[in-house]
This record gives sequence, C-alpha cells and structure tokens, in this order.
Amino acid sequence: MKTPNTPRVLYIEDHEDTRELVTLVLEQRSYEVVTGSTIENGLALAGSQQFDLYLLDSWLPDGSGLELCRRIRDFDKATPILFYSAAAYEIDKAQAINSGAQAYLIKPSQPSELCTLVASLIESHRGRYHRLAV
Repeated sequence: MKTPNTPRVLYIEDHEDTRELVTLVLEQRSYEVVTGSTIENGLALAGSQQFDLYLLDSWLPDGSGLELCRRIRDFDKATPILFYSAAAYEIDKAQAINSGAQAYLIKPSQPSELCTLVASLIESHRGRYHRLAV
C-alpha cells in the first residue's frame, strides 16, 4: 500500500526482463517503482516527479547511463543515484561515481544485496534532508 512516505525509485533499464524483475523485488519490499528505458524518458520522469533514489543501468539505447547521471545532476544535486550494471571493471565504477552517483552494484547480485543498498541510500538521504529541514 502506497503512503506519502512510500519511497519512490526511478529505475532506468533497457532490458525489459531485468526491469520487471527488479521492479517486482523492490515493490515486494514496499517501494514505489517508476520505470523507463532511455535517457530521454529518464530525464522527463526525473524532471517532472520527485524520487528518493535513481537506479540506473550503464548502457541505454540512446546513450550512456553516465550521461543520464550527469544530466540528472544538472537539476538534482541531492537525490542518491545507484548504478546497477553488468559493467564490472573498476573504471566503470569510478566513472559512475565521478558522474555523480553514490554507489555502484554489479549485476547480477542477490536481491537482498540490492535492497539493502537501496534502503541504505534512501535512509541516509532522508536523514540528511530531515536534519537540514529541522
């Protein structure tokens, strides 16, 4: 059941099967998941709605997840970004962090590992935001 405090995740992934599986896993843990498959619709969704986390793939049909990350950071400096990608080299991780992401998880991974990292990033961000607002 969605409430005003239900964490919202924007998940941009071009492979439909992966997108559906990850969405199911996160929804079972009470996240609201909005999905897209391209940089273009990722930017449109990120620019028009509030999210608690952006979950991005590295390879998208219209460009790189790194480009999407940088472009999101142009208008949203605070919301955590987590890359969930099969790109497994250290350089891939470093480029993601340098583009503005907070974390990088190589897929496939255990659903519990993904959910733990998602929860940690959202909790940390909400805690920071709450302390600033008080």
